[in-house]
Amino acid sequence: MSESIDDHLVRRLRTWPQPPVGAVQELADSEGLLTLFDAQLQSRHLDLTIRWLQTQGEAFYTIASAGHESNGAVAMALRSSDPALLHYRSGAFYAARSAQALSATAIDDVLRSAMASADDPISGGRHKVFGHAALSIIPQTSTIGSHLPRAFGLAYALGLASRSEVRPQWPSDSVVVCSFGDASANHSTTVGALNASSYCAHQGVRLPILYVCEDNGIGISTRSPAGWLERSLASWPALEHAMADGTRPGDVLDTASRLVDIVRAERRPAILHLRTVRFMGHAGSDAEIAYRSRKEIEDEFALDPVLATAGALIDAGVLTPGEALARYAEVRVEVMERAKELLGTNRLDTRESVMAPIVMRRSRADSVASADRRAQVFGAKLPEDGADLTLAQTINATLTDVLAARPEALVFGEDVGRKGGVYGVTRGLRRGFGATQVFDTLLDEQTILGTALGAGLAGFLPIPEIQYLAYLHNAEDQLRGEAATLRFFSDGQYENGMVVRVAGLAYQKGFGGHFHNDNSVAVLRDIPGLVLAVPSHPASAPGLLRECVALADEGRVCVFLEPIALYHERDLRDGDSGWTAPYAAPAPWPAEAAHELGRVRTYGEGRDVLLVTFGNGVRMSLRAAGRLADERIGCTVLDLQWLAPLPREELLRTTEVFAAVVVVDETRESGGVSESVVTALVDGGYPGRIRRVTSADSFIPLGPAADHVLLAEHEIIAAVRTLLAE
Repeated sequence: MSESIDDHLVRRLRTWPQPPVGAVQELADSEGLLTLFDAQLQSRHLDLTIRWLQTQGEAFYTIASAGHESNGAVAMALRSSDPALLHYRSGAFYAARSAQALSATAIDDVLRSAMASADDPISGGRHKVFGHAALSIIPQTSTIGSHLPRAFGLAYALGLASRSEVRPQWPSDSVVVCSFGDASANHSTTVGALNASSYCAHQGVRLPILYVCEDNGIGISTRSPAGWLERSLASWPALEHAMADGTRPGDVLDTASRLVDIVRAERRPAILHLRTVRFMGHAGSDAEIAYRSRKEIEDEFALDPVLATAGALIDAGVLTPGEALARYAEVRVEVMERAKELLGTNRLDTRESVMAPIVMRRSRADSVASADRRAQVFGAKLPEDGADLTLAQTINATLTDVLAARPEALVFGEDVGRKGGVYGVTRGLRRGFGATQVFDTLLDEQTILGTALGAGLAGFLPIPEIQYLAYLHNAEDQLRGEAATLRFFSDGQYENGMVVRVAGLAYQKGFGGHFHNDNSVAVLRDIPGLVLAVPSHPASAPGLLRECVALADEGRVCVFLEPIALYHERDLRDGDSGWTAPYAAPAPWPAEAAHELGRVRTYGEGRDVLLVTFGNGVRMSLRAAGRLADERIGCTVLDLQWLAPLPREELLRTTEVFAAVVVVDETRESGGVSESVVTALVDGGYPGRIRRVTSADSFIPLGPAADHVLLAEHEIIAAVRTLLAE
């Protein structure tokens, strides 16, 4: 009959020899080892009990920490105030951190999390995560290392705070700890974060982070090649590196403590390669017997870190085998009894309660720089007192005002500093505000967004730039899986408000092709809670950008998608300067309410047809409306401004006086914005006629060929004529 890890540990403790008198092995820190042992026991029995709860229909996701309990020693090497972003096998770390903080709720916390209890102190019943605000454990749902860019960003932000006015919630000498698995070490997010850390350390940038790779040698069913991880992790330039074996608990405590001391004192990154083992399969219903032999599984029982700690305590004469076994049995009873008491726990029971952290709002404070400060940063003439501005110029002026009013605001990305951006939108900002507030990054969109994720956590206002919309797709999960989920999985206790500026959409001349003319925004429109704004005209851009900043203050993740083709456009029609506008200086709330999330902007007073559009479509629709006016067809153009969430109420209210609506959509026919607009009209009971015109389901080619797949003015005109003829 096969033996379980539980059976094996009990059998080994029963037969463990008592060391003879005079042969006791001295321990440097017996109390520390006892504390570690208790954390490990708690973690092990939580794993076993949660499996039982699953058979009762009371737990809904199991992923064991069994075999990884040596990570409790890492927690003990740190302070309970050090921010932790943890691997999903971190039960012993959590228990040890709780003990450090003199918290007695670790068992309840983990049980409630696994049971999706509304009383779970971190997610409120939304996911099984290790997290607790009072323990400085930031919840992570990552399974592929996607939390590492955020961890890098948080460490970078803590270093940045030392030369700024921002005071993060953690002590100034804190160390960020981030753990991950050996299979995840191969993922691009992990490699990117380690590369960014090495890149910064090479230049002497302050980066207080300890990475912990918990190496159990297998990713679900795929073995890590022998020796690969050792060579890989040790190869990063300027990163301190050390290895430790989970079956030698004293060495793990010593090695982790040494690395933490280096990181804390020298503010530079380190990697701990921690050898572990995996028990109870990968997760959930994983039947590892399908890809591992019974002998292979049972042979690894000898590497049990809980047994190793018990053995060290017995061999040192701190515990007898019977006392170790009794301690193991006592914790089993304690955890099981508490689990039984929690049966039938409260759970989220309405749509509103589940979604509450996504849509939560709070009051906003004004953030307008003083007249003296504005005069200092703008010089002799304020932008509102000068000539009318283009879209690029007005975004630059708005960013200047934000940076002047908000010393915690950061503008960063590829080429945004010295060069001032590919299109000059950030020109002069670095010179005006210095390299602490405005800086260039390495060429890696995952790291750019990860920096924003961490900076937002640390109390900064991140305004990262993604150079082109097509480049965002390299890193989109940093928004979808990390940024947008943080409030959801922390029940609003943690947040990372930010405004991600993205240059995008099509129609720019002389610098074309797909990667510089991407017109796909579908990936940004189905992320719960994410706000997507698209400015189209310099008159409205400042208000929209300031609203995004205000939403970021509320913890929202905003994307500000800037149409490249309109950056330097001056005219609606030749020579009329119709695409410039006086700069709208910032004003206290609620004077900015006209640009509030959910508000639309209309042009014209025609009543024959409403053209619903955004971005480049606004200019094209206004030009088309001018030509249709010559045919006595009166048009009003509605600029949606907000593509996520869609401004449904104002859209429907505006359509009430129109018998016909044409949706003008520069994105693709399939998955484009118009699909949602038409759906909103139909669902809202709009009784009139609807037609949509879109670009083709195609990538954007180089040169004149682009005209064959992009929406054109003549197609808008034809659609209006056809709709009215019907």
